[in-house]
Amino acid sequence: MNRLKSGNACYFSVQNLLSSILLSKNLKFKIYRTIILPLVLCGCETWSLTLMEEGRLTLFGNRVSRNIFWPKRDEVRGKWRKLHNEGLHDLYSSPNIVCVIKLNRIRWAGNVARMGEGRGLYRILMGKLEGK
Repeated sequence: MNRLKSGNACYFSVQNLLSSILLSKNLKFKIYRTIILPLVLCGCETWSLTLMEEGRLTLFGNRVSRNIFWPKRDEVRGKWRKLHNEGLHDLYSSPNIVCVIKLNRIRWAGNVARMGEGRGLYRILMGKLEGK
């Protein structure tokens, strides 16, 4: 996926910011949501995703989130522990990338359904193709 390659390039260009201890986690997450995520999800409404591509996108999102939130210190044992996927999703209330893509598809289909009957996308969605 070319979009994922572009997202990786963008991620590595701001990686120093995301791994800095000087910035708050909320600011790092806003950087991810406003710079990296739109670059990866550009045009996602028309993608036909396979399970392998969904897995790659989820892996990308989890990797960036782990870099933002770092390992946590277990207060009971006093040792560092790696954040698992469930723990990552509990720390921030944003859905994963695959859910965002599915929501964007539904929103786009709603926009096409509200278009006039003279528009080609509307005719394709409703199956009313005429002529060539």
